[in-house]
Amino acid sequence: MNYNERIRELREDNDYTQQNIADILHIGQRTYSDYESGKTRIPIDSLIILAKFYNVSMDYISGISNQKNNYPD
Repeated sequence: MNYNERIRELREDNDYTQQNIADILHIGQRTYSDYESGKTRIPIDSLIILAKFYNVSMDYISGISNQKNNYPD
């Protein structure tokens, strides 16, 4: 699974809208939609924000691992 699929899965599993997550990242909903669809690459700082928000490791959110470990303290 790649990161755009993973961020969509996390958002849907937690019952957030694209607008909710876009607000957290201080971007427009359309930009976030482009991240999820793979049209635009998500900046690493935004991935870090999402990993912290969902409390998952960067390995998990980036799709490197399927093991859902907590974000390190």
